[in-house]
Amino acid sequence: MRPEEIRELGDADISQTLEELADQLFNLRMRGAYEELENPLRIRQIKRDIARLKTVQRERESVATRDAKEK
Repeated sequence: MRPEEIRELGDADISQTLEELADQLFNLRMRGAYEELENPLRIRQIKRDIARLKTVQRERESVATRDAKEK
């Protein structure tokens, strides 16, 4: 996912996407322990997407906290 796409998502959508990606990552790791993965780079892609989602989520929390302090 691109950062621009992530910023267009709502907070609930980001949380849901994070959960889905975490499940995919778990399943890929488990499958990789028992058999060769078709695309082992998919693990890296998922981890990066999770990091991007968490970064945008944290940015929104920081802005909300800053705005609350200014009031």
